[in-house]
Amino acid sequence: MHNQLFVVALAAFIATSAFGHGDEPNKPKPPASHDHSSKGDEHSAGKETAFGRPGDPAKVDRTIMVEMRDPGEFSPSEITVKAGETVRFVVVNAGKHMHEMVLGTMQELEEHHEMMKQQKDMHHDEPHMAHVGPGKSGVIVWQFTKPGEFFYACLVEDHFELGMYGKIRVAGAPASAGEEHPHGGHASGGHAQGDEMRGMYGPYVMARESSGTAWQPDASPHQGIHAMYGEWSTMTHGFVNLIYDRQGGPRGDKKTFSTSMLMVMAQRPAAGGTLGLRGMVSADPLMGKRGYPLLLQTGEAANGAPLIDRQHPHDLFMELAASYSRPLSERSSVFAYAGLPGEPALGPAAFMHRFSSEDNPEAPISHHWLDSTHITYGVVTLGYVMENIKLEGSVFRGREPDERRYDIETGKLDSASVRLSYNPTRDWALQVSRGRIKSPEELHPDADVDRTTASVIYHRAFGSAAMQTTLAWGRNSPNHGDATDTFLLESAVRFSRAHTVFGRAERADKNELFLESDPRAGEKFRVGKLTLGYVYDLPRDGHLKLGVGGLVSRYRLPSELAPVYGNPTSFMLFVRAKLI
Repeated sequence: MHNQLFVVALAAFIATSAFGHGDEPNKPKPPASHDHSSKGDEHSAGKETAFGRPGDPAKVDRTIMVEMRDPGEFSPSEITVKAGETVRFVVVNAGKHMHEMVLGTMQELEEHHEMMKQQKDMHHDEPHMAHVGPGKSGVIVWQFTKPGEFFYACLVEDHFELGMYGKIRVAGAPASAGEEHPHGGHASGGHAQGDEMRGMYGPYVMARESSGTAWQPDASPHQGIHAMYGEWSTMTHGFVNLIYDRQGGPRGDKKTFSTSMLMVMAQRPAAGGTLGLRGMVSADPLMGKRGYPLLLQTGEAANGAPLIDRQHPHDLFMELAASYSRPLSERSSVFAYAGLPGEPALGPAAFMHRFSSEDNPEAPISHHWLDSTHITYGVVTLGYVMENIKLEGSVFRGREPDERRYDIETGKLDSASVRLSYNPTRDWALQVSRGRIKSPEELHPDADVDRTTASVIYHRAFGSAAMQTTLAWGRNSPNHGDATDTFLLESAVRFSRAHTVFGRAERADKNELFLESDPRAGEKFRVGKLTLGYVYDLPRDGHLKLGVGGLVSRYRLPSELAPVYGNPTSFMLFVRAKLI
């Protein structure tokens, strides 16, 4: 309820922007404990500065939403505008701590930060600043008159020193005094504000949306390159891992390979609603049909044989989807989503999209009980959102992708699922889902599977760190044979942007560890796996993050498997590049 009321109040607040740059109506301003210099007086008087001048709220060219998140992050972290444009920044504090957005040159911001360290009770009341409390919003209207690179920063406490700043690139010829940028179809009111505030599927912050139509906590980071192209708001995200993998024991193997993903999302207002496009590709097929070694992993096939103790590669096309949502009220919406491939409403967000898992380069051994349908060739989903609750249903093609990883497959939409999601607060995301999957395995075409999943994701920021934990359960009940269950518990803690520690514990019932010719084929074994890892990210400037890391895994196996697997220890070493 709190998040929806906030969005409604913010929309009304923007529409009445005559109240000023984030000031609340009829509320007295706090007395300033520091008298700003003449430079600040020029800002307040609307005079020219090195980075532009206060804009006219009635002549806004476009609106850009900027989220401020704990422990110290702006989203987007880089913005491109044209010289002469007047921009309304809707500044939203999505964290639990006080934040602010201050425009300026880097030199001015550094000087201002030093001044604030000496006078900690200083208050802000200038057009190029928005001082915003937790869960609240402010507005800056600014005209960028000169080309160049400028910045925005949070100067509260030590946030600036921890790297809480972003870059504004201004392109084009300088605007002369009094010149306004031609509006070119950008609305100064109406849908633009609400559009950039909301996700693709409903009236909530865009950070809630994860893979497909799945939800994650609103507090989750939503990293990527954000940009505006006319009415289109876009976000680009991706990563590349170069991995050395050594799986231990008699069944182990080693391999050097790469995993990758590039994702582009775009949305725009259309016919009173929101049109969304999602595209995701991967170079994983380059590793070969049999993927990479991963003890106890099962699922899918290559060269006519099941993949055992190996993780299959993802397809070149991981998602090509479109959606349309339409509000029913300020708190509710309906949406439609279609993908070839896409992701049906079944299971939690896919593992590579969860903050608790994204820095771990190996797939969970519970993947085919929880989120293996994240690449499905043929999906149609209809959903209803009411405040923090979402109910959705999908029809989709049940067969898993084949070993030809470069093509797009087609087939009958022969399977169905339903999912109920609930985000009680901005820190939590819960879901329960059920699906009937028709003939998922090509080697067992007569076997259908009923899949049930439930998951809880918790995200917490504390100080300069952020943590996320996911607890999930999945059950596969085939029409022939016994049901099998898996449990997953994973966490990641990111310290000061440079250090990340992650871990995953799993317990799984495995009945595909032996070929059909083995007398143990089909026998169910309860196995366990514990993985711990670490990533160090190099100091960065811009959207590219470079890191190096490693992980080690140990296993809990029943005595019957000891002659086959021994007492293995496995590890991976990797370097990675990520767009943020």
